[in-house]
Amino acid sequence: MGKHELCAVAAGMPDWLPTAVRHYVQHTEAGLTIRQLARVAGCHASTVMRQIRRMEARRDDPLVDAALRRLSRREGAALPERLDPEALRVLRRLSEPGAVLAVADGMQKAVVVRETGAGTQVRTAVLDAAMAQAMALKDWIACRKTGRVAQYAITGAGRAALARQAAPPVGMAEAAAPFEDAPARPRTPRYGPAEAPIQALARRRDGQGRPFLSDALVAAGERLREDFELAQLDGRQGQDWSRFLTGGVAGGWPGDGAVSGPGAARARLAAALADLGPGLGDVALRCCCYLEGLETAEKRMGWSARSGKIVLRIALQRLRRHYDETLGPGGPLIG
Repeated sequence: MGKHELCAVAAGMPDWLPTAVRHYVQHTEAGLTIRQLARVAGCHASTVMRQIRRMEARRDDPLVDAALRRLSRREGAALPERLDPEALRVLRRLSEPGAVLAVADGMQKAVVVRETGAGTQVRTAVLDAAMAQAMALKDWIACRKTGRVAQYAITGAGRAALARQAAPPVGMAEAAAPFEDAPARPRTPRYGPAEAPIQALARRRDGQGRPFLSDALVAAGERLREDFELAQLDGRQGQDWSRFLTGGVAGGWPGDGAVSGPGAARARLAAALADLGPGLGDVALRCCCYLEGLETAEKRMGWSARSGKIVLRIALQRLRRHYDETLGPGGPLIG
Protein backbone atom coordinates (compact mmCIF):
# COMPACT_ATOMS: atom_id res chain seq x y z
CA MET A 1 0.00 0.00 0.00
CA GLY A 2 1.37 3.40 -0.98
CA LYS A 3 1.01 6.87 0.40
CA HIS A 4 -2.17 7.61 -1.56
CA GLU A 5 -3.95 4.58 -0.11
CA LEU A 6 -2.70 5.44 3.36
CA CYS A 7 -4.03 8.97 3.04
CA ALA A 8 -7.42 7.55 2.09
CA VAL A 9 -7.41 5.44 5.26
CA ALA A 10 -6.50 8.52 7.35
CA ALA A 11 -9.26 10.64 5.78
CA GLY A 12 -11.44 12.26 8.42
CA MET A 13 -8.79 12.25 11.13
CA PRO A 14 -7.98 15.66 12.66
CA ASP A 15 -4.64 17.21 11.69
CA TRP A 16 -3.53 17.50 15.32
CA LEU A 17 -3.75 13.74 15.91
CA PRO A 18 -0.40 12.32 17.14
CA THR A 19 1.40 9.94 14.79
CA ALA A 20 1.17 7.07 17.29
CA VAL A 21 -2.62 7.38 17.39
CA ARG A 22 -2.84 7.42 13.59
CA HIS A 23 -0.71 4.29 13.33
CA TYR A 24 -2.78 2.54 15.99
CA VAL A 25 -6.10 3.23 14.26
CA GLN A 26 -4.73 2.38 10.82
CA HIS A 27 -3.34 -0.90 12.14
CA THR A 28 -6.26 -2.05 14.31
CA GLU A 29 -9.18 -0.78 12.24
CA ALA A 30 -7.92 -0.60 8.65
CA GLY A 31 -5.80 -3.73 8.91
CA LEU A 32 -2.56 -2.17 7.70
CA THR A 33 0.51 -4.12 8.69
CA ILE A 34 3.26 -2.67 10.82
CA ARG A 35 5.72 -2.94 7.94
CA GLN A 36 3.39 -1.02 5.63
CA LEU A 37 3.03 1.78 8.15
CA ALA A 38 6.78 1.88 8.81
CA ARG A 39 7.56 1.98 5.08
CA VAL A 40 5.30 4.98 4.46
CA ALA A 41 6.43 6.76 7.65
CA GLY A 42 10.10 6.19 6.82
CA CYS A 43 10.98 4.57 10.14
CA HIS A 44 11.84 1.12 11.45
CA ALA A 45 9.03 -1.37 12.02
CA SER A 46 9.99 -1.68 15.70
CA THR A 47 9.23 2.04 16.16
CA VAL A 48 5.69 1.57 14.88
CA MET A 49 5.30 -1.56 17.01
CA ARG A 50 6.25 0.34 20.17
CA GLN A 51 3.77 3.10 19.28
CA ILE A 52 0.95 0.60 18.83
CA ARG A 53 1.76 -1.26 22.06
CA ARG A 54 1.87 1.98 24.01
CA MET A 55 -1.51 3.07 22.65
CA GLU A 56 -2.99 -0.33 23.53
CA ALA A 57 -1.74 0.10 27.10
CA ARG A 58 -3.20 3.60 27.28
CA ARG A 59 -6.70 2.28 26.62
CA ASP A 60 -7.01 1.73 30.38
CA ASP A 61 -7.49 5.51 30.52
CA PRO A 62 -11.26 6.17 30.14
CA LEU A 63 -10.80 9.33 28.06
CA VAL A 64 -8.24 7.74 25.74
CA ASP A 65 -10.44 4.68 25.25
CA ALA A 66 -13.48 6.83 24.46
CA ALA A 67 -11.48 8.92 22.00
CA LEU A 68 -10.21 5.85 20.17
CA ARG A 69 -13.75 4.53 19.94
CA ARG A 70 -14.80 7.80 18.33
CA LEU A 71 -11.99 7.46 15.80
CA SER A 72 -12.37 3.78 15.01
CA ARG A 73 -16.12 3.26 15.06
CA ARG A 74 -17.27 6.87 14.67
CA GLU A 75 -19.22 6.59 17.94
CA GLY A 76 -20.93 9.80 19.04
CA ALA A 77 -19.76 13.22 17.91
CA ALA A 78 -16.43 13.52 16.14
CA LEU A 79 -13.34 14.77 17.88
CA PRO A 80 -12.76 18.53 17.49
CA GLU A 81 -10.98 19.66 14.34
CA ARG A 82 -8.76 22.06 16.28
CA LEU A 83 -7.64 22.32 19.88
CA ASP A 84 -6.81 25.98 20.36
CA PRO A 85 -7.87 28.24 21.92
CA GLU A 86 -10.29 26.09 23.94
CA ALA A 87 -7.73 23.49 25.03
CA LEU A 88 -5.21 26.17 25.99
CA ARG A 89 -7.84 27.89 28.11
CA VAL A 90 -8.40 24.63 29.99
CA LEU A 91 -4.65 23.99 30.33
CA ARG A 92 -4.22 27.41 31.95
CA ARG A 93 -6.85 26.45 34.50
CA LEU A 94 -5.31 23.03 35.12
CA SER A 95 -1.90 24.62 35.71
CA GLU A 96 -3.28 26.37 38.80
CA PRO A 97 -2.34 24.78 42.14
CA GLY A 98 -4.80 22.10 43.24
CA ALA A 99 -6.74 22.03 39.95
CA VAL A 100 -8.06 18.77 38.43
CA LEU A 101 -10.34 17.88 35.55
CA ALA A 102 -13.31 15.73 36.56
CA VAL A 103 -15.39 13.74 34.08
CA ALA A 104 -18.11 11.15 34.67
CA ASP A 105 -18.74 8.21 32.37
CA GLY A 106 -21.49 8.97 29.86
CA MET A 107 -21.58 12.71 30.54
CA GLN A 108 -21.21 15.19 27.67
CA LYS A 109 -19.35 17.77 29.78
CA ALA A 110 -16.23 17.80 31.92
CA VAL A 111 -15.35 20.38 34.56
CA VAL A 112 -12.16 21.80 36.05
CA VAL A 113 -12.31 22.30 39.80
CA ARG A 114 -9.74 23.70 42.19
CA GLU A 115 -9.43 23.22 45.92
CA THR A 116 -9.42 26.35 48.04
CA GLY A 117 -7.54 26.95 51.25
CA ALA A 118 -10.63 26.08 53.26
CA GLY A 119 -10.87 22.63 51.69
CA THR A 120 -13.84 23.43 49.45
CA GLN A 121 -13.85 23.27 45.65
CA VAL A 122 -14.56 25.99 43.12
CA ARG A 123 -15.42 25.29 39.49
CA THR A 124 -13.16 27.19 37.09
CA ALA A 125 -13.93 25.76 33.63
CA VAL A 126 -16.43 23.64 31.71
CA LEU A 127 -15.63 21.86 28.44
CA ASP A 128 -17.07 19.23 26.13
CA ALA A 129 -16.13 15.63 26.83
CA ALA A 130 -14.81 15.34 23.26
CA MET A 131 -12.31 18.13 23.95
CA ALA A 132 -11.18 16.39 27.14
CA GLN A 133 -10.70 13.16 25.18
CA ALA A 134 -8.61 15.01 22.59
CA MET A 135 -6.41 16.48 25.33
CA ALA A 136 -5.89 12.99 26.74
CA LEU A 137 -4.86 11.69 23.30
CA LYS A 138 -2.30 14.50 23.08
CA ASP A 139 -1.00 13.36 26.50
CA TRP A 140 -1.65 16.82 27.90
CA ILE A 141 -3.66 15.38 30.79
CA ALA A 142 -3.33 12.06 32.62
CA CYS A 143 -5.72 10.12 34.83
CA ARG A 144 -4.89 10.39 38.52
CA LYS A 145 -7.98 8.74 39.98
CA THR A 146 -10.43 6.32 38.38
CA GLY A 147 -13.97 5.51 39.43
CA ARG A 148 -17.44 6.81 38.76
CA VAL A 149 -15.92 10.27 38.39
CA ALA A 150 -12.39 10.15 36.96
CA GLN A 151 -9.91 12.88 37.83
CA TYR A 152 -7.18 14.16 35.51
CA ALA A 153 -4.19 16.44 36.09
CA ILE A 154 -2.02 18.36 33.67
CA THR A 155 1.14 16.57 32.50
CA GLY A 156 4.60 17.80 31.62
CA ALA A 157 3.61 17.71 27.95
CA GLY A 158 0.58 19.85 28.75
CA ARG A 159 2.69 22.44 30.57
CA ALA A 160 5.14 22.46 27.68
CA ALA A 161 2.31 23.09 25.20
CA LEU A 162 1.07 25.94 27.38
CA ALA A 163 4.57 27.42 27.60
CA ARG A 164 5.04 27.24 23.83
CA GLN A 165 1.81 29.16 23.33
CA ALA A 166 2.84 31.84 25.83
CA ALA A 167 6.44 32.18 24.57
CA PRO A 168 7.10 35.15 22.28
CA PRO A 169 8.14 34.29 18.70
CA VAL A 170 11.86 34.38 18.00
CA GLY A 171 12.84 35.78 14.59
CA MET A 172 15.04 38.18 12.75
CA ALA A 173 13.46 41.22 14.37
CA GLU A 174 14.56 40.01 17.79
CA ALA A 175 18.02 39.10 16.54
CA ALA A 176 18.54 42.63 15.16
CA ALA A 177 17.66 44.35 18.43
CA PRO A 178 20.45 46.67 19.68
CA PHE A 179 22.42 45.70 22.78
CA GLU A 180 23.22 49.11 24.16
CA ASP A 181 19.64 49.95 25.20
CA ALA A 182 18.85 46.69 26.95
CA PRO A 183 15.95 47.08 29.38
CA ALA A 184 16.49 46.88 33.08
CA ARG A 185 16.07 43.51 34.75
CA PRO A 186 12.37 43.02 35.51
CA ARG A 187 11.20 42.76 39.08
CA THR A 188 10.07 39.42 40.39
CA PRO A 189 6.25 39.35 40.05
CA ARG A 190 4.16 39.07 43.18
CA TYR A 191 2.11 36.26 41.65
CA GLY A 192 3.24 33.20 39.73
CA PRO A 193 2.29 32.76 36.06
CA ALA A 194 -0.48 30.32 36.97
CA GLU A 195 -1.83 32.18 39.98
CA ALA A 196 -4.39 34.96 39.94
CA PRO A 197 -4.23 37.79 42.49
CA ILE A 198 -7.46 36.62 44.14
CA GLN A 199 -5.93 33.20 44.79
CA ALA A 200 -3.03 34.78 46.64
CA LEU A 201 -5.36 37.03 48.62
CA ALA A 202 -7.54 34.07 49.53
CA ARG A 203 -4.60 32.54 51.42
CA ARG A 204 -4.11 35.64 53.52
CA ARG A 205 -5.74 36.15 56.91
CA ASP A 206 -7.23 39.26 58.44
CA GLY A 207 -6.62 40.49 61.95
CA GLN A 208 -9.08 37.94 63.36
CA GLY A 209 -7.52 34.98 61.58
CA ARG A 210 -10.25 34.66 58.95
CA PRO A 211 -9.47 34.34 55.21
CA PHE A 212 -9.18 37.76 53.59
CA LEU A 213 -11.40 36.49 50.73
CA SER A 214 -14.11 33.93 51.39
CA ASP A 215 -14.72 31.02 49.04
CA ALA A 216 -17.86 32.72 47.76
CA LEU A 217 -15.89 35.84 46.76
CA VAL A 218 -13.22 33.75 45.04
CA ALA A 219 -15.94 31.87 43.15
CA ALA A 220 -17.43 35.18 41.97
CA GLY A 221 -14.06 36.30 40.63
CA GLU A 222 -13.52 32.95 38.93
CA ARG A 223 -16.94 33.19 37.26
CA LEU A 224 -16.06 36.62 35.88
CA ARG A 225 -12.76 35.30 34.54
CA GLU A 226 -14.47 32.26 33.00
CA ASP A 227 -16.94 34.47 31.12
CA PHE A 228 -14.04 36.67 30.00
CA GLU A 229 -12.18 33.66 28.58
CA LEU A 230 -15.28 32.12 26.99
CA ALA A 231 -16.05 35.42 25.27
CA GLN A 232 -12.75 35.13 23.37
CA LEU A 233 -13.69 31.82 21.72
CA ASP A 234 -15.99 33.13 18.98
CA GLY A 235 -13.12 34.21 16.73
CA ARG A 236 -13.73 37.96 17.04
CA GLN A 237 -10.51 39.84 16.60
CA GLY A 238 -9.53 42.93 18.51
CA GLN A 239 -12.27 42.93 21.13
CA ASP A 240 -11.75 46.16 23.04
CA TRP A 241 -12.37 45.27 26.68
CA SER A 242 -10.82 48.57 27.79
CA ARG A 243 -14.18 50.21 27.03
CA PHE A 244 -15.35 48.69 30.32
CA LEU A 245 -12.64 50.39 32.36
CA THR A 246 -13.10 53.61 34.30
CA GLY A 247 -15.55 55.92 32.58
CA GLY A 248 -16.72 53.27 30.13
CA VAL A 249 -18.40 50.44 31.99
CA ALA A 250 -21.91 51.51 31.11
CA GLY A 251 -23.65 49.67 28.30
CA GLY A 252 -23.31 46.21 26.87
CA TRP A 253 -22.96 44.62 23.47
CA PRO A 254 -25.84 45.85 21.32
CA GLY A 255 -27.53 43.34 19.09
CA ASP A 256 -25.95 40.33 20.82
CA GLY A 257 -28.92 38.17 21.72
CA ALA A 258 -27.08 34.87 22.11
CA VAL A 259 -28.37 32.61 24.86
CA SER A 260 -25.34 30.30 25.05
CA GLY A 261 -21.69 30.07 24.10
CA PRO A 262 -19.30 33.03 23.67
CA GLY A 263 -22.13 35.49 22.93
CA ALA A 264 -23.89 34.73 26.21
CA ALA A 265 -20.59 34.90 28.12
CA ARG A 266 -19.88 38.32 26.57
CA ALA A 267 -23.32 39.54 27.62
CA ARG A 268 -22.87 38.23 31.19
CA LEU A 269 -19.47 39.90 31.41
CA ALA A 270 -20.81 43.24 30.17
CA ALA A 271 -23.74 43.10 32.61
CA ALA A 272 -21.49 42.30 35.56
CA LEU A 273 -19.03 45.10 34.80
CA ALA A 274 -21.86 47.57 34.23
CA ASP A 275 -23.32 46.65 37.62
CA LEU A 276 -19.97 47.17 39.33
CA GLY A 277 -19.58 50.63 37.82
CA PRO A 278 -16.41 52.70 37.39
CA GLY A 279 -13.53 51.86 39.72
CA LEU A 280 -14.88 48.56 40.99
CA GLY A 281 -15.40 47.27 37.46
CA ASP A 282 -11.91 48.47 36.61
CA VAL A 283 -10.14 46.57 39.39
CA ALA A 284 -12.25 43.45 38.79
CA LEU A 285 -11.40 43.38 35.09
CA ARG A 286 -7.72 44.04 35.67
CA CYS A 287 -7.15 41.59 38.54
CA CYS A 288 -9.67 38.82 37.77
CA CYS A 289 -9.56 38.79 33.95
CA TYR A 290 -6.21 40.27 32.92
CA LEU A 291 -4.54 38.77 36.03
CA GLU A 292 -2.84 42.09 36.62
CA GLY A 293 -1.01 42.36 39.92
CA LEU A 294 -2.38 44.60 42.64
CA GLU A 295 0.73 46.79 42.67
CA THR A 296 0.38 47.46 38.95
CA ALA A 297 -3.35 48.11 39.26
CA GLU A 298 -2.77 50.55 42.12
CA LYS A 299 -0.23 52.53 40.07
CA ARG A 300 -2.42 52.68 36.97
CA MET A 301 -5.46 53.73 38.97
CA GLY A 302 -3.53 56.27 41.01
CA TRP A 303 -4.38 54.62 44.33
CA SER A 304 -2.29 54.55 47.47
CA ALA A 305 -0.17 51.51 48.18
CA ARG A 306 -1.94 48.43 49.62
CA SER A 307 -5.38 49.93 49.01
CA GLY A 308 -6.06 47.75 45.99
CA LYS A 309 -6.85 44.63 48.00
CA ILE A 310 -9.57 46.46 49.93
CA VAL A 311 -11.16 47.81 46.76
CA LEU A 312 -10.90 44.40 45.11
CA ARG A 313 -12.69 42.76 48.05
CA ILE A 314 -15.49 45.32 47.82
CA ALA A 315 -15.75 44.67 44.07
CA LEU A 316 -15.98 40.92 44.65
CA GLN A 317 -18.67 41.41 47.29
CA ARG A 318 -20.78 43.42 44.87
CA LEU A 319 -19.99 40.95 42.08
CA ARG A 320 -21.21 38.08 44.23
CA ARG A 321 -24.44 39.96 44.93
CA HIS A 322 -24.88 40.56 41.20
CA TYR A 323 -24.54 36.86 40.40
CA ASP A 324 -26.87 35.86 43.24
CA GLU A 325 -29.52 38.25 41.95
CA THR A 326 -29.19 37.40 38.24
CA LEU A 327 -28.16 33.73 38.18
CA GLY A 328 -29.08 32.56 41.64
CA PRO A 329 -26.70 31.18 44.31
CA GLY A 330 -24.16 28.96 42.58
CA GLY A 331 -25.52 29.86 39.15
CA PRO A 332 -25.95 27.54 36.19
CA LEU A 333 -23.15 25.69 34.47
CA ILE A 334 -20.93 27.94 32.38
CA GLY A 335 -20.34 27.06 28.75
